[in-house]
Amino acid sequence: METECGKKMSSRSDSGSGGEDSPDQRLPVAAVPRRKSATSQSKTEPPLLRTGTRTIYTAGRPPWYDQRGAQSKEAFVIGLCGGSASGKTTVANNIIEALDVPWVVLLSMDSFYKVLCEEDQALAASNDYNFDHPGAFDFELLVATLRKLKKGKSVKIPVYDFTTHNRHKDWKHVYGASVVIFEGIMSFADKDLLQLLDMKIFVDTDSDIRLVRRLRRDIAERGRDIEGVIKQYNKFVKPAFDQYIEPSMRLADIVVPRGGGNMVAIDLIVQHVHSQMEERELSVRAVLASAPQTDPLPRTLSVLESTPQVRGLHTIIRDKETSRDEFIFYSKRLMRLLIEHALTFLPSQPCTIQTPQGQEYEGRRYKGRGVRGLRPHRVVTGLLPQGGGCCCHTLSSSPDLAPQITGVSILRAGETMEPALRAVCKDVRIGKILIQTNLDSGEPELHYLRLPKDISEDHVILMDSTVSTGAAAMMAVRVMLDHEVCEERIMLVSLLMAELGVHSVAYAFPRVKIITTAVDKGLDHLLHVVPGIGDFGDRYFGTDRSDQWSEGGEPEPPMSC
Repeated sequence: METECGKKMSSRSDSGSGGEDSPDQRLPVAAVPRRKSATSQSKTEPPLLRTGTRTIYTAGRPPWYDQRGAQSKEAFVIGLCGGSASGKTTVANNIIEALDVPWVVLLSMDSFYKVLCEEDQALAASNDYNFDHPGAFDFELLVATLRKLKKGKSVKIPVYDFTTHNRHKDWKHVYGASVVIFEGIMSFADKDLLQLLDMKIFVDTDSDIRLVRRLRRDIAERGRDIEGVIKQYNKFVKPAFDQYIEPSMRLADIVVPRGGGNMVAIDLIVQHVHSQMEERELSVRAVLASAPQTDPLPRTLSVLESTPQVRGLHTIIRDKETSRDEFIFYSKRLMRLLIEHALTFLPSQPCTIQTPQGQEYEGRRYKGRGVRGLRPHRVVTGLLPQGGGCCCHTLSSSPDLAPQITGVSILRAGETMEPALRAVCKDVRIGKILIQTNLDSGEPELHYLRLPKDISEDHVILMDSTVSTGAAAMMAVRVMLDHEVCEERIMLVSLLMAELGVHSVAYAFPRVKIITTAVDKGLDHLLHVVPGIGDFGDRYFGTDRSDQWSEGGEPEPPMSC
């Protein structure tokens, strides 16, 4: 299963109190400051592109970190509580629609029911198991998951099957929330959980209406019969509401009567969330572009030796008179040299082999999988950078668990480097990130993300054709770190970089290896690298206009940072 973002994410889950029955015990220990940032989109042009079963945001996620690469804003978490079938999900969906911002996650407590033992399974089959008690929920997993999601990390959400009362084998992967809407009958029942909520909303609906809704839902969606639903309601649901849920109403910041139909209350909620997000907007690219650069180039930078061949290739691809066919051909040659150079920084170890002549040869092997012609050694350790240790643990002796090489291209120009990587790495896995510049704010925005499963165990080669300010590269590295890839295992590989971009990435992520064929001195007023290479993507894919690179003309603003 792959992590896929750039679409609206939702997962069903529930939460409870961890066995604490007194409402006083549910009070948060300390108030949590609210952090959030994003901008709403026009109602007339929703930021969505729906294709089949996939929803892709055409509005991106703005930076959630500062110029040092550290996370500086958290997802804004809205907690929705209320009785069973009170309309919490309807309220949540109405808030999402009214917010009209990208990268919203709907997290429901239903996914966090505990796995039932055989005895409890029998009780559940006869409608004698209390699913409405705080003890029915896995609060430890729920709090840990919501805390990671709030911090911008990639998380796995369990999928609960209400017919078998078990979790599915495959869990959902969720990443990149600007806003998290968390709903469940016990959303306010745990102290640690309450501290993660920036806004607490209670949905208050008449008990008769809730009973009718529950009958319809459980019979139609969960395979129950009417007698069983009524038995469960009278035995567990109503007493739980009176004992646990209704008393928690006093903890709410806002009470919404009548559920999802109360658009006045929803509009007030949306206005508050917008104000919180606007207060926390960040400006990363502008800060990077204005930073003075007087320090020498960092030790983590490696520039391909400027041999006559490399110099000649640069001469051809930098020349504005070079045809597109020649530009592609010689760019590919330079990419192959660059990728081969980058692979020399992967961990290796000495080995002895027998030649066809029966002689021993002292060679080296890559400590992992994916490089053609090199087999993995049985004991694998992490890459140790100069001047520091590696956070990566020692892996199993099994070759199947050795770290793989994964290439991640920053679309669209970074995709042109994939063939060079595939040519030298056997069975390499490829991920993709789409980062584009918001032409109004000038900031990079994350639009789409698709990464291989368990990328945290891999050596990751981030590929982009050019790096100017380093804003897009920093965002890509931050995404890798959020997916628990060790910083020491990340290499940023680019054909051409500006000194500013090198310093920006190295300052934010001092253990990321930066590899390029050349470093140019400066940027022009449009933040293009100078002397530069032009817009690499336009020249490679043939999308540039004939007058765009004419003498004295100004190229259009770039779509990548």
